[in-house]
Amino acid sequence: MNLTRRLKAARGLLGAFAATSVAHLGAIATGATALQHATKPALMPLLAAQTLAAKPGAPKLLAPALLASAAGDVLLQVGGDTAFLAGMGSFAAAHVCYVTMFVRRGALDDRRRTLLTAAAYATAWATLISRLWPGLGGLQIPVAAYSLLLTSTAVTSAGLGLRTGVGGALFLLSDTLIATRLADWTPLPAQNFLIMATYIAAQYLLATGLTSESALQGREAPSDGGSAAGHAQPTTT
Repeated sequence: MNLTRRLKAARGLLGAFAATSVAHLGAIATGATALQHATKPALMPLLAAQTLAAKPGAPKLLAPALLASAAGDVLLQVGGDTAFLAGMGSFAAAHVCYVTMFVRRGALDDRRRTLLTAAAYATAWATLISRLWPGLGGLQIPVAAYSLLLTSTAVTSAGLGLRTGVGGALFLLSDTLIATRLADWTPLPAQNFLIMATYIAAQYLLATGLTSESALQGREAPSDGGSAAGHAQPTTT
């Protein structure tokens, strides 16, 4: 595929991703369950296709991270404890990919910044888990383990740049909103909408941040190995 055709395809895929995102969020806002279920599984595959078309030199683990997220999206729509835990595992696989990509691109090179960022996120993680713990029941250990991976994505994403840093923070916010529902906290107004809006924005910022020119010039190990981590939501993410 020549450059012109590739860029045209990338623009078309970006438009499809944007349209599907708007349709999905609109379906949440209007309570159109069938449309929610139809559009959600398409979000991350479209984003993966768009980033690969726009940047042929994209990190090898980016598509697996987004497709693992798509698998998690589908599993969380199935319902039931087994599917929920499997969905959490798929998202966990995605976070391992993200952390690996960030580290390979030098996200931890500035040790002072890394320590300060890690300390801030660790404090937030410990505070949140301590408050959620009593309401999580049998999900205490899985949620605590998953949230550590999620926090690792937030920490390492901040070391690569503002775009990825905001993406990592939004991913953490999205899953925090999910965790409060698991713990039976009083929901926020339009909480399902907020969960998906922050999740979609997070994935877009992470993907485009990793394929920016400055990120692609960063260091990468000879082979991309690893799997990634998750976005746990009982019914709607």
